[in-house]
Amino acid sequence: MLLCVVTVSATAQHLQLTANNGVPAGVQVHLSSVNGGKDTVLTADARGRIVLPASGYPMTIAVHNMRYGKATDTIGGRWPKVMWLEPETIQEVVVTGQYGARTADNAVQKIEVIDRRKIEAMAAQNLKDVLTNQLEIRMDNDPILGTAMSMQGSRRYGADAKILIDGVPVTGKLNGAVDLSQINLANIERVEIIKGPMSVSYGTDAIAGTVNLITRKQVANKSELYAGTYYETPGTYNITAGGGIRGGAHSLRIDGFRNFFGGWSPGRGASFLENTPQLADTGRWMLWKPREQYQAAIQYVYSRGKTSLNYKSSNFYEIITNRGMPMLPYGEMAFDNRFLTTRLDNALYLNQEMPKGAHINAFVAYNAYKRVKEDIANDLTTLTETKDPALQDTSKYSEVNSRATYATANKDAKLDYEAGYDVNVQYANSTQITDREQRMANYAVFASAEYRPFSQVTVRPGLRLAYNTRYNAPLVPSLHAMYKPGNFTLRASWARGFRQPGLKDLYFDFVDINHNIHGNTDLKAESSDNWLASAGYAVKQGEANWRFNVSGWYNDVRDLITLVLKPGGATNEYWYQNISHFVTKGMQVNADVQVGKWSASAGGSCMGTYNQLSETLAVPAFSYSPEVRGSITRTFPWHNLSVAAFYKYTGRAVVYILNSDTNTPQQSRMGSYHMADVTVSAKVWHQRITLAGGCKNLFDVTNILSGGGDGSAHSSAATTAAVGMGRYYFVKTEIRLHGKK
Repeated sequence: MLLCVVTVSATAQHLQLTANNGVPAGVQVHLSSVNGGKDTVLTADARGRIVLPASGYPMTIAVHNMRYGKATDTIGGRWPKVMWLEPETIQEVVVTGQYGARTADNAVQKIEVIDRRKIEAMAAQNLKDVLTNQLEIRMDNDPILGTAMSMQGSRRYGADAKILIDGVPVTGKLNGAVDLSQINLANIERVEIIKGPMSVSYGTDAIAGTVNLITRKQVANKSELYAGTYYETPGTYNITAGGGIRGGAHSLRIDGFRNFFGGWSPGRGASFLENTPQLADTGRWMLWKPREQYQAAIQYVYSRGKTSLNYKSSNFYEIITNRGMPMLPYGEMAFDNRFLTTRLDNALYLNQEMPKGAHINAFVAYNAYKRVKEDIANDLTTLTETKDPALQDTSKYSEVNSRATYATANKDAKLDYEAGYDVNVQYANSTQITDREQRMANYAVFASAEYRPFSQVTVRPGLRLAYNTRYNAPLVPSLHAMYKPGNFTLRASWARGFRQPGLKDLYFDFVDINHNIHGNTDLKAESSDNWLASAGYAVKQGEANWRFNVSGWYNDVRDLITLVLKPGGATNEYWYQNISHFVTKGMQVNADVQVGKWSASAGGSCMGTYNQLSETLAVPAFSYSPEVRGSITRTFPWHNLSVAAFYKYTGRAVVYILNSDTNTPQQSRMGSYHMADVTVSAKVWHQRITLAGGCKNLFDVTNILSGGGDGSAHSSAATTAAVGMGRYYFVKTEIRLHGKK
């Protein structure tokens, strides 16, 4: 939903533009005197403000802008006036997997966009927060490893989805997954999601989908400065700050944040001030571990004519503290763990516009990740710490990426194409890797073309050919098609996806009193075939903009890399093997509507996961799990006041595992739960200050049933999984100052 309020001050000839999707800086207004005279075109400043002529009234005003739609009205005097701008269908611009920037409606792939407006409405602080309400995406929370996600019903959290920032893969997977809570959104403009393989364009890991975060780059004004705070009652205290300057062809941005979370366990409750008396050290251990994060980022952009250069650098640091319970019998000692994570990201981008709609996009990036585990004996009487060097562990991973494409993007041409190369070199240094250090390189070329035999039909075949220094890389083809007659959009695709064996899968070597796990250098790459079809319909009826979409998918994954007991090996010796196979399928339905100051969205999905035991035992071939989501937003003209509510139901997930003791199938499941958030926000002082607050996890969810058993009081097999920290509240403030346009 989009609204714009136009106010004429009674004491000064000013026109104030405001909109609930951000300050409408740079919007042009056409002024025409009803009594005749020269037309005038004025541009809103950084605050959406326009200085009007002193005479010439009554006057017609007209706004025609791609972002805000178009409208006309008449100013007849000096009294305040409100004008609502009802936009045409909102067109989100996307870049993921595209030959050039284009609207999501015109992309051959079905792309979901979470823009900055929605990120702020959700009060999302990191990637975990913003993906929680998405259909076909589920989260897994680990107190030490962080939050991982799965897409399209995959049981392997983190392994089947590619996460990119401005097209560069995120480095630093633990247990096969990137911790989503480490990816802050302070300088993110939007998040683009493609469900289904994008391996032709982005290579390994894009079996179930791709998530690409687009950072803020250009500085819209001569100078910008912002600072913000965010507080949650379980004990979260976040601070963000940054700014930028622009001069001629040069612009520079600096962003930084510090996030602090004090930890939480059930029974602690949530309040703005926790003053309940506590016995000494009885609350040391926490289910949700305390963590502290710091990040600083700098981005420089040079843009002149048809050439654009962009360099960005980001440094992230995190401390997670796992405090143990005091040791019996006297409680004077406790054993703690501390996990220190450092992530360094550097990238240099080039965009060169060429004749006849062609352009070159290229980048080279270096990403480094380091994680240190410290084991500490803590004397609780003297508060001294003793570290055992023999128990410390340090793991380092780094990647060098280089990618370049040459593409044409002419919307009226029958044929556009893209060709490029992709180079990825990975390094690992860890005590849990064979010979301590290992290296793997992947070199690939890829190409695709969009052929439009008719104006309403687009067909896009693609192919990726790669060479890997450690395994035989597969040939990866894809075929996408779109038919768009009028208000309808029909899409269909078949794509091959793959996931290469990681250095851990190939060279893992971890033996201690509890573990005996080894890699396997003979592993093959996992591969998948994904079929996807969708139908969409968009229509405007009076003041209402309606959108409907239904889609279905089928994903068949082969040569799944799994940890299994090694035949002929030592007792409890495990290694990685290509032995498993799984299939997922599902359907999703969505509806969106915008009517004046209201916007609402609702959807549902059902995902089915293949039970491989059904091939030999009497269990269902597929287990199904439903999801339902919804959101509603109401905007008021007074200080851009906005009230939003978000809801998601995650249905029970069931799988069947083999009980090794009885050699019979056993049901393992994840319980269902409801999550809902409510936020209220307003912008004051000419939209310089944003105030927001609300309630998250309205249904007070903490732990849910997980694992086997029937969930009864006498079932020892039933366990729980942490989902949320119960019902809690948040407040957010932000101030933004702008220089001249």
